[in-house]
This record gives sequence, C-alpha cells and structure tokens, in this order.
Amino acid sequence: MADNRSFLGTGIGFPIDVGPDGSVRTAAGEQSITQAIWLILSTSPGERVMNSEFGCGMQDLVFAPNTAATHAQIAHHVQESLLRFEPRIDVLDVRVEASGDLANLLLIAIDYRVRENNALNNLVYPFYITEGISQ
Repeated sequence: MADNRSFLGTGIGFPIDVGPDGSVRTAAGEQSITQAIWLILSTSPGERVMNSEFGCGMQDLVFAPNTAATHAQIAHHVQESLLRFEPRIDVLDVRVEASGDLANLLLIAIDYRVRENNALNNLVYPFYITEGISQ
C-alpha cells in the first residue's frame, strides 16, 4: 500500500537519534510537522549561524513576569514564527495558559491545520518562565 502522505515530507527526526541498525532515524507525515514545530519553538533567533533569523523569539521572555501581557507576547512570537517557518500548516489558534501546579510553567496550545489534507491537529508546548525564582 502506497503512503498517500508523502507530500508532507520525510526528514531527519528530532531529536537526532540513531536506530538499532546504525542509521539516522527519520520522521515522516504529521510526525515530521510536529517535530518541525517543536524545533522552531525550541530555537532562538541567532542560534543558527547559517540561518540567524530562524526560530521563535519567545526565549527572550524567560525572565518575564507571569502576566497576561507576557502570555500575549509569547502567543504573538509563536504565531509569527510558525507562519514564517512552517509553510505546511495554517495556524488556527495559539493559547498561552499558566499551569495550575507550577507558577513558572506556561502551556502553549497550538491548533493548526495541515494545508495539503485539511487534517486538524494540536500541540501543547511547555515553556518555563522566571527560571530564577525559587518556590
């Protein structure tokens, strides 16, 4: 049976890992998109030497207070970076919410649609702020 999702691409898996046969693991289909989103959000602009604009600027807000204004800034950074660096999706919604258990944990919920097949997906990315505050 042929894979009807080949248009989503196949690439090196994230994080990079070696399989039992010694080959580098790959990611395909929706898994490739999920890993690409995770990679974009985990990379700070300037971190990649050959592509210094790649990434999401929310890392600059690590020491920001846990306020609605910070949540809005993070949502904006996430929305802009995904629009710019992940052309296979349409971002439908980005919500940033504080975790009830940990004062410094924000949960970034991203709802998106895969453009090629209109499949709806979501991803929740954990983001820690005010790392220097002890509890």
